Amino acid sequence: MKPAHILLVEDNEGDIILTLDAFEESKIKTEISVVRNGQEALDFLFQRAQYTDVQKPDLILLDINIPIYNGHEVLRLIKQNDSTKKIPVIMLTTSSSQKDVNLAYEHHANSYVKKPLEMEEFLEAILKIEEFWLQISKLAD
Repeated sequence: MKPAHILLVEDNEGDIILTLDAFEESKIKTEISVVRNGQEALDFLFQRAQYTDVQKPDLILLDINIPIYNGHEVLRLIKQNDSTKKIPVIMLTTSSSQKDVNLAYEHHANSYVKKPLEMEEFLEAILKIEEFWLQISKLAD
């Protein structure tokens, strides 16, 4: 079985390290690609610029507060495009604003998870995301 490919769209180095650490602790084999802004995320997903040879991800973890294009803009473009709209997108963000939650679901986010502030809770949240989306759920091809 090939490893699940996850695209992490995150500009906070601390959160990147915590997320990568959480996936390393898991039982599921994963390959994680990291991009740090909205432009890189779109280039990766649409295989442009330096990302022409990348594999499309099975799952996207998308922060809202990222440079160039914010997470809502990236999400909208992902879900409008036939080649990417079936990829599950989990908004993983510090924002608990109901406006952000509503906007994410209006743009067809598959889930909205507020990042826990405590390290142990953050790791647990990542492992639960992984369990649900990569073990329990059946993903589209």
